[in-house]
Amino acid sequence: MFVDYYEILEISIYANEKEIKNAFRNQAIKWHPDKNIGTDTIIRMQLINEAYLILKDKEAKAKYDIEYSLFKSYQTFENKTPSKEYNYTSTEYVVKDEILFKWMQNARKQAVELAKQTIQDFKDIGLAGAKAAAKESGGQFIAHVVITIIIIIIFSLINKCS
Repeated sequence: MFVDYYEILEISIYANEKEIKNAFRNQAIKWHPDKNIGTDTIIRMQLINEAYLILKDKEAKAKYDIEYSLFKSYQTFENKTPSKEYNYTSTEYVVKDEILFKWMQNARKQAVELAKQTIQDFKDIGLAGAKAAAKESGGQFIAHVVITIIIIIIFSLINKCS
């Protein structure tokens, strides 16, 4: 399978390091789960991270650019269009550079692990927030009960004195 990292980051093949980094940030913000509530963005975030891992490395990018040119020639020659599910992947084109293929697989694994870690971090943050809220609201609840009891005692004393 070939993944069009340039399409994922919405940049050209001629993008420099700064443009790649900015594109990564923009796509990560655009597809972040907090900005897309109710939408499963895990796969998209994994692909964004995968693309960045390959394109930020000069040697990997150089190898990828050669393969990218071959991929584009294949698409033109075979009159192939990207898959309907994702407009930036091709399951028919096989990466010819074995080293690049291994790097892409490694980048994919790293991106999956990063996504898992991010999800776990969100869960941990949510859990910590819930615990803190429960602790705070528990204290608030006790304070409200005490104040209510004091008010009831005061009104009872006022009624008895009247």
